[in-house]
Amino acid sequence: MTFKIAVLPGDGIGPEIIDQAVNVIGAVAARFSIALELNSALVGGIAYDATGHPLPDETLELCRNSDAVLLGAVGGPKWDSVQPASLRPEVGALLPLRRELGLFANLRPATLFRALSAVSSLRSDIVGDGLDLLVVRELTGGIYFGQPKGRSADGLTATDTCVYSKSEIERIAVVGFEAALKRGKKLCSVDKANVLETSRFWREVVIEVSSRYPQVELSHMLVDNCAMQLVRNPKQFDVIVTENMFGDILSDEASMLTGSLGMLPSASLGSTPTAGGAGTFGLYEPIHGSAPDIAGKNIANPLATILSCALLFRHSLGAEDAAVVIESAVTSVLNAGYRTADIAGNADVPLGTVEMGNKVLEALLA
Repeated sequence: MTFKIAVLPGDGIGPEIIDQAVNVIGAVAARFSIALELNSALVGGIAYDATGHPLPDETLELCRNSDAVLLGAVGGPKWDSVQPASLRPEVGALLPLRRELGLFANLRPATLFRALSAVSSLRSDIVGDGLDLLVVRELTGGIYFGQPKGRSADGLTATDTCVYSKSEIERIAVVGFEAALKRGKKLCSVDKANVLETSRFWREVVIEVSSRYPQVELSHMLVDNCAMQLVRNPKQFDVIVTENMFGDILSDEASMLTGSLGMLPSASLGSTPTAGGAGTFGLYEPIHGSAPDIAGKNIANPLATILSCALLFRHSLGAEDAAVVIESAVTSVLNAGYRTADIAGNADVPLGTVEMGNKVLEALLA
């Protein structure tokens, strides 16, 4: 059985970090005798420049015919003024990929490795010997996709609409509860039920779904309070489940608890099985952007992308042992004191992108 992986490097630092991730994928696949076929395609600003669209039909078709997608990053100032706005990379590539591929559940683990406690944005007495929480973000509904959307004819009004159906809330709630079952059996549902009708509906549906999961302790928190609690007492959280926009914001906030955006992987999953029923089709990417200001300088942190590969092996290829080996290799490299510039602090001499990737490879082969 051969798994097909679509590789979309994208813009900015995307190609650099994807190169290191592909090296790791190859080494791990060889170690565990997993047959892979990797195929690359254009996406984002570079695709717009080449074809006039940030998500060419050929790229979308490749993704549909694959078992998983590995994505670098898209966008940058070069394309911020593209008109219509629907052709800007973030809008014309990321959102359609999620929608067309049915990727409704975004898993964003926020793990502070013990070796990086000193570079967390929080004091050591708050983070202790590390953090481990998971944000489960609904990915294909809410204000990013709701209609109507746009500008008035006179240009004086803009509209974005937040819409959620019961089925959309139910299926992401199930993902949250299932994740909590495998972790600390605590689920915090985040909303804005004191103001928004969609949030009141969200809370009602989540409570209804909770009856199927008596083993999981369910709590509710308003999004503004959650933002505060993440920096006040992040250890209170195990799994957070929330809607699209709130999840986007909170998971980026959570990333700084871990020391850097360059440390957080993500998995966007749907319900389509992969080859042989091994796992679920998904798209895997670091949560950071394309960082065009450091592109080509060999200083970007590849670890979030490498850790995204661990999620790829776990969720789409059904290879838990391979996922653990990748995560253990990253832990080993960090414990040995190796750092890229974003996590170096003042005391360490940082490695470049390629050098950090090589250190992970060495740990994998040790």
